[in-house]
Amino acid sequence: MSYKKIIPLSLAVIAIAHAAEVEIPKINVESTLITEVSQNAQVSADLAEALSSSVPSIDMNRRSGIANDIYIRGQKRDNISVEVDGTKVQGACVNRMDPPVSHVLTNQIEEVEVIEGPYDVETFGTLSGGVKIKTKQPTKEVHGEVNFGLGSFNYKKIGATVSGGNDIVRLLVSTSYESSDQYEDGDGNTIAEQIDKAVLAGTAPAGTKYQTAYHDMEAYTKKSVMTKAFVTITDDQELRLSYTANRSDDILYGNSKMDALYDDSNIYSIEYNINNLTDKYKNLNIQFYASDVDHPMGTDYRMSSFGANPIMTNWLTTDMRGLKLKNSFLLDDYKLLVGLDGSERKWDGKYLNNGLPHAGGRKSIDDAVTENAAIFAKLEKTFGAFDVSAGARYDSTDITNGGGLQSNSYSALGANIFASYNIDKENKVFLGIGRASRVPDARELYFMSSNGTITGTPNLDQTTNTEIDFGYEAKNNMYNFKIKGFYSMLDDYIYYNNDLASNKFVNIDATVYGAELSASYFATDEITLNMGASYKVGKKDNALAGQTDKDLADMAPLRGNIALDYEYMNNSMATIEVQASDKWSDIDEDNGEQVLKAWAVLNTKIKHEVNKNTEITVGINNLFNQTYEVNNTYKDLILIVNGTSDVMLMNEPGRYFYTNLTFKF
Repeated sequence: MSYKKIIPLSLAVIAIAHAAEVEIPKINVESTLITEVSQNAQVSADLAEALSSSVPSIDMNRRSGIANDIYIRGQKRDNISVEVDGTKVQGACVNRMDPPVSHVLTNQIEEVEVIEGPYDVETFGTLSGGVKIKTKQPTKEVHGEVNFGLGSFNYKKIGATVSGGNDIVRLLVSTSYESSDQYEDGDGNTIAEQIDKAVLAGTAPAGTKYQTAYHDMEAYTKKSVMTKAFVTITDDQELRLSYTANRSDDILYGNSKMDALYDDSNIYSIEYNINNLTDKYKNLNIQFYASDVDHPMGTDYRMSSFGANPIMTNWLTTDMRGLKLKNSFLLDDYKLLVGLDGSERKWDGKYLNNGLPHAGGRKSIDDAVTENAAIFAKLEKTFGAFDVSAGARYDSTDITNGGGLQSNSYSALGANIFASYNIDKENKVFLGIGRASRVPDARELYFMSSNGTITGTPNLDQTTNTEIDFGYEAKNNMYNFKIKGFYSMLDDYIYYNNDLASNKFVNIDATVYGAELSASYFATDEITLNMGASYKVGKKDNALAGQTDKDLADMAPLRGNIALDYEYMNNSMATIEVQASDKWSDIDEDNGEQVLKAWAVLNTKIKHEVNKNTEITVGINNLFNQTYEVNNTYKDLILIVNGTSDVMLMNEPGRYFYTNLTFKF
């Protein structure tokens, strides 16, 4: 079922909805909302770092000095969805060098909603969670901001945003540039020197070292520009246009065999919004979006291509386009949303040898196309002290490829219900039950290694998550407190079996459960204590064929943070924070994970408002220069390994000084 079928279906839904004179506002599922992202995330433009330090359920996967990936409750890749202003975003790299969250920068973002669990029926593939990113919006009044950032390891950033217009047109332009040398870990080793140590220890082949000419090169440069134009057609109608371009060059990936020569992405959106069609038909929104990513990664800087040795390249591209229609209604006290969603993703990858096509014409991904069409609905209603929301989504998906491997068709019906009981004005409990599915992606189905081995498994089933979420929340003038628990049952979970010679991705059944806590205590008008923690356990129902380990990969141990904020002037704040993790000992050793030691780091920051137009931030992360790792080495990523040795671990940055100066007008 092609996304192109959405256009006539959209017209039908509009007609039916208008005849019924219904309407809908946004349904609020229990989620975590991070506001003022651009103001608070000033260490770098990397959204993964900002989210992992702000949301207990999110862990970061260190891939580089920039472009890091995220887990939500131990789930990553296609098990979580990422949207930017309603646009579904995907990366091109099979090795997650360009995860979706890397295609938008923190200085462009207004707020981020993190959905934990299968409770988003609007977005294709929200199996176990999702991230909805809202970027800055153009204003009628003229506003602007310029910020400069400096940090350890020769980190430099400059960004600017200007917005303004009139009653008819509002415009916004936001641009940024940042670069950094290779960071040093707590032992003083750069990214290149971490590989040198691994080679000496026998855990990395000599060919993975950086050549002398590139040993001290920059870790990355990243440029971005975002433009928006909102045009008022009538008092209730608006046309919204946006374009975002990202250009990253020479990104070093220390524990991978290749580096990204560049990573270029473009995101386009055309949206038409109509409010108040009738008293009951409150909103009609239709959006067309497109994105593309161009990502060649190669051995250009490594010893494996030194001298007469060939330079190996895996050049990947992906193109995404989609159309979404949403109709919102207000029927007495019921809030209703009905919509249609369609998308098409093309993914292609080719191997090059010294810039020429592989001798056998071998491709890593051969013109894979994923087409999805869906219909969804959400309903919200308050019954006395109960707030109830329910949603459903039906998907039809076709996946084909150009390499003669099996094509697949999938269909799925997902649904959820979430209820909150307001005990009083300060206390409530909540319970949710949801079910959602996601299809395999082209790497899991069709990926072929450079030696001709088909790592993908063409006959994979889609994964289905059935989950229960529950919790308690309290809010008053003294404190905010929320504790959430979840129990997730994964059927046909897509998992990597390192022991198989080919077709390494398999379907298994598994269970994930855990809890998250977040709290703030307002000790005085000036002093606030903030806390967060998460804990999760993942288990396979049965060990994989030929293996004995039933631990599920990617399940980080007990982790948390505690921060003391002191507001010494209006909008000026001093913060001291401890981030800590328990020992990571429940691991899937059969598939590459290693025991990681416990760690704790101390961070400090002062954010001072000089006047209403000028703000300066000074901070130190990892004050005591600890050497530690935050993420494990599950072999579904293609990482550096020497024969049967453990995969090379990647250390976090050591002591990091930074400052940021912001001017507003």
